[in-house]
Amino acid sequence: MRIHQQPGYILHHRDYSETSLLLEVFTARYGRLGLIAKGARRASSRMRGILKPFQRLLIGWSGKGDLAVLTNAEMEDAGSTPEGHAVYCGFYMNEVLLRLLHRHDPHENLFDAYQAALQNLQRDDTNEKVLRIFEKKLLRELGYGLVLDHDVADKTPIDAEVTYDYILDRGPVRLARPQLNGQTEGVRIRGASLIALERDSMTDPVVLRDVKTLMRSVLAVHLGDRPLHSRKLFRRIAASHSTDTEAEADLDKVGS
Repeated sequence: MRIHQQPGYILHHRDYSETSLLLEVFTARYGRLGLIAKGARRASSRMRGILKPFQRLLIGWSGKGDLAVLTNAEMEDAGSTPEGHAVYCGFYMNEVLLRLLHRHDPHENLFDAYQAALQNLQRDDTNEKVLRIFEKKLLRELGYGLVLDHDVADKTPIDAEVTYDYILDRGPVRLARPQLNGQTEGVRIRGASLIALERDSMTDPVVLRDVKTLMRSVLAVHLGDRPLHSRKLFRRIAASHSTDTEAEADLDKVGS
């Protein structure tokens, strides 16, 4: 099988033999792929310097199975790529995709959501809204979409003034006596935060904190116990520029 000129992004790459690279690629029509880029590390390779994360490429490959051979790669869009804090957010999104996507399982809507998130990331630490929207769309595309518009117990619409217990495998249930701060089965969250997540209108810091707690808990179910390397990477980088307390605070902004 030979495929030509498909839009895609490099999610991860590592050295393979003395001159080649092993790539994990996310494509619009073919999903996640494993590709060998033969000779890509040679100084004379026309693909040298192109095969890097966050750059939209047009790629071709040949072969079947879990590991095909890259036959061509060229930049489709020479637009801006993430810089500063946004780079760590991009690494986070790439790692989550690697952990949750099966190979050869196309998700064209998710590809569009990933591309939009990359374009919306900023250099500074104001990217939480972008990450939460991406996570929401990711869960929906994988069949784990969140219930954000109604109480799953009585089917009533979410009330902004009500506090809910978001049960991870079901959805939100109104807390009868939220003022007591009793034990919940899932994640305690305000109705206003669920509505904001549903509408992609998260600007209030309290809402962002609520939604981040919810997303972290939901994603943990699917990601398992193995820690995300992107968080560890940001911890090391942040610690080299700040105190331990500041590094942990900055790390908390990267993502779930």
